[in-house]
Amino acid sequence: MSLSAASTAADPFRAASAVGQAERPAGHGSVWVLLRGLSRESGHWGVFPEHLLRELRLQQPGSQLLLLDLPGTGALRRESSPTQVSAIVDACRAELRRRGVTGAVSLVGMSLGAAVLADWANRHPNEVEAGVLINPSLRPFSELFRKPRPLNYLGLLLLSLSRFSARMREERVLSLTTRLTPPQAVIDRWVELQRQHPLGVRNTARQLLASVRYRASRTRPAAPMLLLCSKADGLVDWRCSQAISRAWGAPLRLHTKAGHDLPLDDPQWVARAVAEWLRDRSIQGVEPGEWH
Repeated sequence: MSLSAASTAADPFRAASAVGQAERPAGHGSVWVLLRGLSRESGHWGVFPEHLLRELRLQQPGSQLLLLDLPGTGALRRESSPTQVSAIVDACRAELRRRGVTGAVSLVGMSLGAAVLADWANRHPNEVEAGVLINPSLRPFSELFRKPRPLNYLGLLLLSLSRFSARMREERVLSLTTRLTPPQAVIDRWVELQRQHPLGVRNTARQLLASVRYRASRTRPAAPMLLLCSKADGLVDWRCSQAISRAWGAPLRLHTKAGHDLPLDDPQWVARAVAEWLRDRSIQGVEPGEWH
């Protein structure tokens, strides 16, 4: 798969979708799997996959991306979303097998996707080569200083119950999750995604329940981890990432201005942070899958 700068500029969302839907990795080159957050589908990554793939291939030629929808979202909207993160992990693993992916993969998980990543790495360490957690909210670490802002999460759930137009709902979600993204840059695409794959109230509630129930291990995962967080995040306190970083001994990069949807607010920053982490590990002679 090659990236076309012209096609990306003309329609970055179509190009990003092609990255996740057309690829069927066949066993060579690093495979990076992207996992979105609560009630968001792979189409909400925006142009971030294009930036990430470009940076990854500078460090790992032949890298490929897969954008997975969690059960109950996107192309899987008709499925019932599990109320346990472990069951979401099992569904994602089954999807990789269906696509013919073998061997360990690297995972990028945002919000609920970060919980899926953490559980995957903990229960199936041989399947995860590396992980990048973006604005995670994981118990017990969030309990050390302040719980996530529950009213904002409740607000997201109530939005799915409201009779507001899809545009008004998506504008509200955008205001809760971003700080640097102009609404006009993405709102039309978000409304179109909602039209194609309507947000299910039941699955939104079930995903929220899975997120609330999940409790991560304090023990460092076997695979190396990178934490990226936003200091201006209005949904999750950035100190949760700091607590995870200290407990696991994992590096932490902090963005001072972005909101919860860091890959949307500053996709280039996130992509470069991942690439710089990989480069530093390579310079230090650290093998893939090793911590140090």
